[in-house]
Amino acid sequence: MSESTTDPIAEITAMKTIAEALSKLDADATARVLRWAVERFAVRLDGALKRSATEDRNRNGALEDPESPASSERGKFNDLAELYAAASPQTEADRALVTGYWFQYVDGESEFAAQTLNSALKNLGHGVGNITQALDTLKAQRPALVMQIKKSGTTKQARKTYKLTAAAKKAVEAMIGHE
Repeated sequence: MSESTTDPIAEITAMKTIAEALSKLDADATARVLRWAVERFAVRLDGALKRSATEDRNRNGALEDPESPASSERGKFNDLAELYAAASPQTEADRALVTGYWFQYVDGESEFAAQTLNSALKNLGHGVGNITQALDTLKAQRPALVMQIKKSGTTKQARKTYKLTAAAKKAVEAMIGHE
């Protein structure tokens, strides 16, 4: 365990001040303020939050990890249709992007198949004429919004697996009004 050079009283006072300020805000505003603070003070919370969630899970039984993609967005959107309506994508590429966001950041999948996206879009009544072409459009953007990570088969119609980039996450969150 490393020694802290911060005065513990000052640290507790800061926590109390932050808790009082955040208690006056709704969940969305609280998230924006905390995101700002993390960026403003250039700190990384990944490891600390994961350890904390694991420790809480061990003490209190099952507890959803606050760092998981599903926990951050699941409460805002009950299903893909709600996310799609909030984002209101205008192009086929944007439709694919929003649907990929659903699978990767809300549903917690590490990757998704192009066919999975198009099937979900068809179920919503917003199928894409050529899902591979829509995803290629997202791959060609700079910064790229999608990365192809796997291809099974040798034909042009082979099954392809994709993953969204951090830029894609920001783009969809801007569409749904998080930024």
